[in-house]
Amino acid sequence: MKTGKHVRGKRARSGFTLIELLVVLVVLGLLAGLVGPQVMKHLGESKSKTAKLQIEEIASGLDMFRIDMNRYPSNDEGLRALVEKPTGLDAWNGPYLRKRVVPTDPWGQPYHYEYPGEHGDFDLYSYGADQKEGGTGENRDLHSWD
Repeated sequence: MKTGKHVRGKRARSGFTLIELLVVLVVLGLLAGLVGPQVMKHLGESKSKTAKLQIEEIASGLDMFRIDMNRYPSNDEGLRALVEKPTGLDAWNGPYLRKRVVPTDPWGQPYHYEYPGEHGDFDLYSYGADQKEGGTGENRDLHSWD
C-alpha cells in the first residue's frame, strides 16, 4: 500500500464537485430566506428601543437643566443648551448629557423638541424610520410622554 495522495492506485479526491457546491448554495439560500426576515425584524425593534432610551436620557438632561436654570431650554436654545452654555446663563452647570453631544435618532435624524409641550412640560419625540407622523412597527413615533 502506498502512502500520501494515492490509495490503492487511485488518486485521493480534493475539492468539491459542482453538485456539492450547488447543494450548499441552495441550503444557504434557504437559510437566508428563513432567517433574514427575522433578523431584520429584530434590527428594527432594537432601533426603536435605542430611540426610547435616548429620549429618556435627553429628558433627564432637560430635567437637570431645569433644576439649575429654573426653566427648560427655549425652542430657540433647543437641545444644544444641554451640551453648550447658552449666552447669558451664568447658573448653567452642564453639560447635561454624558456624551456631551446631542444624539440623533437611530435613523440619523435630530430629535424634535418643543417647549412648552402639548403633552407635558416639554415634548421630545422622533417620527421613527419613515420620518412621518404616525405609523406602526419601525415607523411608529416615539415620544417622551409615553
